[in-house]
Amino acid sequence: MIYKQKIEKMISRLRQMGITDERVLKAMRAAPRHRFVPAGLEFQSYDEKALPIGFGQTISHPYTVAVMTQALNIKNGDRILEIGTGSGYQTAVLCELGAQVFTIEKIRAIGQSADKILRELEYQFVSRIGDGTLGWQNYAPYDSIIVTAGAPVIPKNLLQQLKQSGKLLIPLGDADEQILTILIKDNKSYNIIEIEELKFVPLIGKNGW
Repeated sequence: MIYKQKIEKMISRLRQMGITDERVLKAMRAAPRHRFVPAGLEFQSYDEKALPIGFGQTISHPYTVAVMTQALNIKNGDRILEIGTGSGYQTAVLCELGAQVFTIEKIRAIGQSADKILRELEYQFVSRIGDGTLGWQNYAPYDSIIVTAGAPVIPKNLLQQLKQSGKLLIPLGDADEQILTILIKDNKSYNIIEIEELKFVPLIGKNGW
C-alpha cells in the first residue's frame, strides 16, 4: 500500500504526542484518511495538519481526532452521536472502534460527500443533514456525544440526550480559541473536565454561532 509508511509515521507521531490508547491508534491505522481529503491532497493526509474540504470546513489534524476519540474511551457497541460529520474521517474512526454511530452534518454537499465515501468503504452508520446543535432525539439516549466544531456555549439539549454517566465532548470558547471539554452526566449534574486548548471551525446552528 502506497500510504503504509505515511500511516506508520502518523501513528509514531501520535504516540510521541501523548496518545496511549492502542485501540484508538489501531482504528486510526485502519481508517484510510487519504480517502477523506480532496483530490490532490492525498499525500498530505497523514501529516499533522488540517486540510480544506470546501465550504470553509477542514478535516482536523490527526492529533485532534486521536485526542478526542481517546477522551471518550469508547466501548464496542457504544451509541455515539457525532455533531458535524465533516469529511467523514472521525465517523470512520468511531466505526472502527465498534461504535454505533449517528452523525449529523449541516452543509448538505459535505454531508453527501462524506456519506458516499463512508458507504463505499462499507462502514455501518446512520446519517442525516440538519442542525446538529439540536441533537437527534430519535436515537437518544447516547453513551457519548462528540461535537467536532467550536461552540460558544454548551447546548443544553445535547446534555439531555445523554445516558446516565454519558459524556459530551465539546470544544468551548470564542471564535479564535476553544478548550476541549468533557462533561460527564452524574444524575442531574455534570462533572466537567477541561482537556486542552485546540482550534476548531465554528459550530453553526440554533445553539451554536
